[in-house]
Amino acid sequence: QVQLVESGGGSVQAGGSLGLSCAASGSIFTIYAMGWYRRAPGKERELVALITSGGSTNYADSVKGRFTISTDNTKKTVYLQMNSLEPEDTGVYYCNADLKYYSRSYERLRENYWGQGTQVTVSS
Repeated sequence: QVQLVESGGGSVQAGGSLGLSCAASGSIFTIYAMGWYRRAPGKERELVALITSGGSTNYADSVKGRFTISTDNTKKTVYLQMNSLEPEDTGVYYCNADLKYYSRSYERLRENYWGQGTQVTVSS
């Protein structure tokens, strides 16, 4: 009933910039928060940045001052602008949404949804 479709990512040299976007679609009642997580090679998935419906943001210490998360509530889209990229930022980036949706029986159910992931590679 709900889909998250990511775009952006790719390969860049250290110091460069990339942008990610993630659009939510489907029978959405409300979105509480959207965020970006990443899984670096050989590591656990970690939170990169989060933004709530009220506009509050939270960033991993490693990306503060370099990454910016924003959202367009009308389009149910979240963006991640990544500047001054470092090789340590390499990984698969996943979009996440904490939301309520309408089930087939029109119940409002809360669930976490994930995007398919997009690769970000930063070379030194």
